[in-house]
Amino acid sequence: MTRTAFVTDSTHVAHLSDGHPERPERLEAIIAQLEGRGLRERMVELAPREATDAELLRVHARSLLDAVASAAARSAWLDPDTYTRPESTGIARRAAGGLLVALEAVMRGEADNAFVAMRPPGHHATPTRPMGFCLYNNVAIAAATALEAGVERIAILDWDVHHGNGTQDAFERDSRVLYVSTHAAPFYPGTGELHDTGVGTTINIPLPHESGDAAFVAAYEQVALPALERHQPELILVSSGFDSHARDFLATLNVTTDGYNRVAQLAVDAAQRLCGGRIIASLEGGYDEHALAWCSSGLVEVLLGETPTPDPEPLDVGPGDAHERLIAEVRAIAGL
Repeated sequence: MTRTAFVTDSTHVAHLSDGHPERPERLEAIIAQLEGRGLRERMVELAPREATDAELLRVHARSLLDAVASAAARSAWLDPDTYTRPESTGIARRAAGGLLVALEAVMRGEADNAFVAMRPPGHHATPTRPMGFCLYNNVAIAAATALEAGVERIAILDWDVHHGNGTQDAFERDSRVLYVSTHAAPFYPGTGELHDTGVGTTINIPLPHESGDAAFVAAYEQVALPALERHQPELILVSSGFDSHARDFLATLNVTTDGYNRVAQLAVDAAQRLCGGRIIASLEGGYDEHALAWCSSGLVEVLLGETPTPDPEPLDVGPGDAHERLIAEVRAIAGL
C-alpha cells in the first residue's frame, strides 16, 4: 500500500488581502474536498515547521529575506501583485518548511510520496526578488536542500499556467536539476521562451492560449517523459499549479480536470520507474475553487495508487489548437 504524506497548515488564513485571488479560500476548498471524500485520513499527515534562515539562503539572497520581513512588518506590497501582512513572513516560512518536512519523510523512506497543500505559492520568487504572489520559492528551496544532502539528480515539473521564472533562475546553470515547465504564452511573467535552456537541463514548453488537454498531455508524454528518462532523477518535485484549468479566471489554457489527472498519472508512473516512487507535489497557483478541489483530490488518488474519481461537472472545451509543430520544435531544441 502506498504511503502518501500530506502537509498542510491552518495558520495560512492570516495571509490575506481583500479581493486578492491568492486567498485563504483556495486552500480551504482543497481541505474540504480531501476530508469530504475521505482522502485526508488515508494519508500520513505531517506537521509543518518554519524554514530557517539557513534553509532559505540556499536559494535566496539575504536582501530578499530582509525585504520580506521589513515589508510584512508594515503590511506592504512588494510589487503590484504580491502583498504581505505582519503574519506573512512566518506563514511563508511554514510553506517552505512544510515542503522540507515532506522531503525529509520521503528521503528517509517514511513515506513513498507526498502532497504539500500550503500557501503562499513560490515558483515566481527569484533568488533576489519576491514576486507574483510568491515570497519564498518553496520548491527551489526543497531542491537545493536535497542537493546539499547528497541527491545527485533532481527533476522539477511545473504545470502551473505561469512560467516558474524563479525556479528557472535558481537552477538554469545547474546540470543536476532538470526543470520542465508548461505554461501559457504570451503571459505573465513574460519568461520561459523555447530557447531558454540554461546549461541544457531547462525545457520550456510555451503553449498557446486555448491549447486544451491534447497539447498539455502531449507536452508531458512527448517531452517531459523522455527528458526524465534521460536525466534519471533520484527525486521528482512538482510545482502543482492548477490555474491551467479551463475554469480558472486568471488563465486560458483550457485544461480539464481529466487532463490534469492524466498528467499526474504520467508523473507518478515515471517516478515509479526512475526513482523508487519518490515524487512530491507542492501547491502553486489555481484560483477556481471547484478546479482546485477536484484536481487536488485526483492528484492525491494518483499518489495513493488509485484511479482518479471523475469530476462530476466536466467541461467540454473542444479539441484545442494544433500542437504537433510546437512539440516537435521543443523536442528538437532539447535534443530528444
